[in-house]
This record gives sequence, C-alpha cells and structure tokens, in this order.
Amino acid sequence: MRLSKETERKITEMLSEMTVEEKVAQMQQVSYESFRPEVFERFCKLGGGSFLHVLGEEADAIRAQAAQTRMKIPPIFGIDAIHGHSLLNGAVIFPSQLACACSWNPELIEEMGRVTAREVNADGLDWVFSPVLCIGRDTRWGRVDETFGEDPYLVGVLGAAIVKGYEEDGLVAACVKHYIGYGEATGGRDSYDTEVSMRKIREVFLPPFRKAVEAGTSTVMTAYGSVSGVPMTVHGKLLRKVLKEELGFEGFVVTDWYNVGSLRTKQKAVESYRDGVRLAVEAGNDMSMNSYQFYDHAIALAKSGKLSMKYIDEAVRRILRVKFSLGLFDESKKRLPREVIGSAAHVEVNRRLTRESMVLLENNGILPLKAQPKRIAVIGPNADDVRAQYGDWTFFSHPHESPADCMPSGDYYTVLRGVRTVFSESEVVYAKGCDVMEYSDDAMLEEAVALAQSADIVICVIGDCLKQNGESRDRANLELSGRQNELVRRLKETGRPIVTVLVNGKPLCIGEAVRNSDAVIETFNGGDLGGLCAAELIAGKWNPSGKLPISFPRVSAQIPCYYNQYPGWHGDKYMDVEQGNLYDFGYGLSFTSYAYSDVTLSSATAKAGDVLTVSVDVTNTGGMDGYETVQMYYSDRFSSVLTPERQLCGFQKVFIKAGETVRVELPLAVNDLSLVDAWEQTVLEPGVFDIMVGGNLKALKTAELVIESKS
Repeated sequence: MRLSKETERKITEMLSEMTVEEKVAQMQQVSYESFRPEVFERFCKLGGGSFLHVLGEEADAIRAQAAQTRMKIPPIFGIDAIHGHSLLNGAVIFPSQLACACSWNPELIEEMGRVTAREVNADGLDWVFSPVLCIGRDTRWGRVDETFGEDPYLVGVLGAAIVKGYEEDGLVAACVKHYIGYGEATGGRDSYDTEVSMRKIREVFLPPFRKAVEAGTSTVMTAYGSVSGVPMTVHGKLLRKVLKEELGFEGFVVTDWYNVGSLRTKQKAVESYRDGVRLAVEAGNDMSMNSYQFYDHAIALAKSGKLSMKYIDEAVRRILRVKFSLGLFDESKKRLPREVIGSAAHVEVNRRLTRESMVLLENNGILPLKAQPKRIAVIGPNADDVRAQYGDWTFFSHPHESPADCMPSGDYYTVLRGVRTVFSESEVVYAKGCDVMEYSDDAMLEEAVALAQSADIVICVIGDCLKQNGESRDRANLELSGRQNELVRRLKETGRPIVTVLVNGKPLCIGEAVRNSDAVIETFNGGDLGGLCAAELIAGKWNPSGKLPISFPRVSAQIPCYYNQYPGWHGDKYMDVEQGNLYDFGYGLSFTSYAYSDVTLSSATAKAGDVLTVSVDVTNTGGMDGYETVQMYYSDRFSSVLTPERQLCGFQKVFIKAGETVRVELPLAVNDLSLVDAWEQTVLEPGVFDIMVGGNLKALKTAELVIESKS
C-alpha cells in the first residue's frame, strides 16, 4: 500500500464534505448472494464502498453508476483468489496454497501473486481475498487446503512473499485472513471457538500477520469464530490494540461473510443487530461484508450519538486510503488487456511452481522410469477428475456450485491426460476402479484389476474430493474413504509395480496405501498442470524437490500431530500407535541424495539484536543435479515457559550439481529466538540454544549457541 501526506490531505477534505449516509455506504460491502436484486441495485446507486464476486463487465457497470453519485467515490471490487484468479473460468489455476507451500520457494510464491494480480486487474477487479495466514495444525479442519501449512515461520515467509507479489505493481490490494486463530478452532470445527490464550496467540498465530503487515498488505479480514469465547468481530484488544496500534497496520479491516449479523443469529453475543453493528465498529472493523442490516443501523446509531463519528471517520479514512493507493480515483489507472488472462507467460510460471510443489514421499528405486513402458494402466477415482485436482475455491465451487457438465475453458491436465502426453509412445489404458466416497460395486474394482494385470506398470490416483474439503466440511475420519485402500491392495496383488499419486486437499491417513505402493507422489490440489507435472516426475523429466509444509498422521486420532509441540508427554506416544508421524513436516525425497557436514556459527555467543551466520556444507552424493531445501531449526534447552522441541527459523533452497559440495550460509537473527512469557511479553532469555540444520527433521546437524544476558 502506497501512503503519502497529499493523499491524507485529500481524504481529510473528502471526509469534511461527506454526509453520514455517504460515509457509512463506504463501510458496506455488497454481494449478489446476500442482497435481493432491488437492494443490490440500491447500493449501486448509493455508491456502496465495495462489491463482491462481481466479474468483468458487471464491475464496469457498477463503477459507472458510482461515477454518477455526488462524491463520485469508486467502489473496490473483491474476489476470492486463493490460488490464482480461480473463480474466473479461463484464468490460470495454480496449485492450492498447501500445495504451493511444498515448494518452499518464496520467489515463486511472489511471482504467483504477481500473475494473479495481473489477471484479476485485467478482469476489472482490484482486491484479492488472499493469502490465508491461518495455520493448519488440526487437519480435521475443512480449510487446511487453503493454508501454507502448520508452521508459523514458513506461513509468514510465504504469506509475505505473495503479499509483495499482489501489491508490487499497485494493480490489486491484498487481504490477509483470517485474523486470528481461525484454523485452531476446538475439534477442527469450522468457524467455532478457539480455546487459546493470548500468550499462544502471540507465540503462534500473530507472527505471520506481523510479517504480512510489514510486507505492505492493504487489508485484513477478521475470522468467523471466537477466541476464548470472545467473537473476533468484537475483539477490540486483538483488532484495535494489537493489529492497528501495536503492529501499525494502516489499511482497513473487513469482516468475513455476514460476521456482524452472525453476532446475533449464530453466536448469540448480542440481542439486536444494532448492538452488533455498534460493537463491531468500535472494536475496529472498518467494512462489513454482506451483513445487510449494517448500513441502516450504523446511520441510526451515528445520528443518535450512540456510535461516535470518530470511529466512522477512521474507518472511512482507512478505506479511502486503500482506494487512493490503488489509483481508483485516477481515470488513467492501469488496466491490463484481457489477453493476459491465461497467457503463455503466466502458464509458464504455473508450470515452474507446480513442479516444485510435487513431493516424492516413497520410492523403492522404481522412479524415475528407466524406459517407456509398453502398456500403462492409469487407475483410480482421481485419475481423470479435474474438480478433485483443482480443489476448493474455483469456478466449480464458488460463488455457486457449477453444473456437472461445466469444464475448464483453459488448457488443463488430469493425471490421465498427463500420462498420455508424457508417455506418448506407450499404450495407456484407464479404469476408475472405485469412487472416492461411495461404496462402489465390485464390477468397477474388477475392471481395474484386469487392466492392471495386462499392464507393465500401474499408476494409481487416489485421495479425496471437493465434498470433503472447504467451509463446513470438517472431517472426523482422515482415513482414505470408500474402497480406495482395497483398490490399492488388489492392484498390488497383481504383482505389477504400483506408483500411487495422491490428489487431496489435506494430509490423509495413507499408511496402507503406502505399504502397497512402490512409489508415492503427493500433489495435493495441483491446479491446471498437476496431472502433467506428476507424469513428468514419474518419467524423470526433472528432479523432485518438494518438502512437506505439514505433518501426516498415522491414524485420525493422532491429531494434532504438528512437529513443533512442547516437551513433557509421558511416553511420547499413544500406546496403540507407532511413535511419530507417518511423514514429518519438512520431509520429501529426491532422485539424488544429500549429505550435510561442518555446521558452524559465525559466533558461539550472541546477545539481543545480533545477526549471526549459520554455515553448512551440503554435498550432492547422488547421480542427478537437484534442488535441496536446507532447513534451520532451533531449540531452547531451558526456558521460563514451555517452548517447542524444535522450531523452524530459516531455510534456503539451493541448486547443487551431482557430486558438488556447496557451502550454504543462513542468516540467524538472534531476536527470532525470543519467547512470549507468561505476561505476553516477547523476551530473549539468556541460556544455551541448539541450532540445527539439515534436509529433514530426522537428520539434523547441531551447533551450540550461548545467548548472553544484557549485563
């Protein structure tokens, strides 16, 4: 967001001229879904501050109506662009946020934001509800696919990167969400209460938002739920005191969908809509998304003196500040031609990111394939299901579920098409085998087994579907659903090599499928090119480098299983489950191997404010060039409050040729080793810290660092 004294002067002049009705109109966001047609048209003529889920020419028409109002304040058009301008059929559909996080590549994530901004701008819109900075620590939650994973440091780095990409050229405003603790709701229940302390908020959930504010995000969206029983919509401490005052956020805050109305209808926190409006504005919300009661009640409250005009003026100032920053008042605002949507250059960015988003979980040496098989059997319910491959938040699912015969207008590759493209000299046969959710009949299963028996290799594509991911779609059981485990088991009995490709929105309990596979590839929701890149990986067209941003449980009841937990559990395991996760955060295989040695610190002692260099030799000991993600963690041996056994504090993705040794240097800001104490203060305690570096959690090299006291 771009700020200037001249802009602030203009805003002050405008506020002095605006009526209460005109000011409150700026605080109202309107959508077709929540407002009757005649009410929607009323806000078009009034000069509503924002409109949601409006595309292309519809936005131009509303913009023209705003130009006829007395103040001529342009609206800001919001759109959910979670992985590309994905509500527009024909735009580039990137992998989901969770899939993209597997790249551990901030530069590519930033480029994804830049591409999305261009396509959104070319469609006449200027505000993206992205990125999601919620932390996916309870994978029962239905929206894990929207997150960058389970670690606050990684979420913060990748979130800041995409914010920079969105905002860099002034084409769109970013909106980081959902503030705050939304993904940690009790039981993984969407929009429910988050039972965490303020200390935990500051330790785990606030750091990514701090990074996003520092990166220049223009807007923040409040979460649906509550924190320890206080609805976020009225949480003045977290909104006004922490976000706006402490973090210095100067953009505007928008509620999530119908949050103000839900204070009465869902959360039962107020007796009247009017009370909800007053409390929401006083707490620090600047714009109300789709609570149709907001406009009239806010005006009545202001005119009666029950809602101070200072809150309304502050909210409108923040909204106008973002609109000026975007150049919405300038008739010559940069508008890119529609031809950039789905352009070859954008597809190429998607290709690079999709490749780096693939994670090789298992490989007994079968991959990469040494030669083109004569006959390949592609089996599985997700082998040719583009809806499952796209995942949530595309034109298939929002703003309304699309008809069954709706298909992408742009070029896309399911795994089946990808295999047929990459293995063009092979005969490729296909059978679905079973459904994802329903208990399929035996005939489907037997057809798949027969095809597998006739093939040289089987590529089995399993996972979950759109009905199992998204808002209000939390899962108590994370096992593979339907007959998918049986399908993989029967395929293995044929004696043919099995390469399993996962197309899924979140980590699932896949232990049985893993045991019956020769190789396993995780794609999550791979977008347009997920199927093509999976096939290329199998063929060895490139060397996989993806690392998991989230842990995989062995069984559903093992949740939560995030890696950075506190010490002190008696036994360190459930008595009836093998110790540890099926796959850890940071895990991912390659077609080559890497060895780490000689971890050194630029200084063995440090104090607050210092920045050290952590160095390590990384050798590519295999036979293929590749990218390795060097991960750095720390552990505070003894502390006044419990601290994680290990916590990510840095990473770097490096290219290393076969046989080459690279000296990798990672900066370590000593202040990043601070903790949040019992009084919610961030402090750096003196003592001994272990600084650990490696390619995964099970193979870390350690160096000792002593933090000295101030005296």
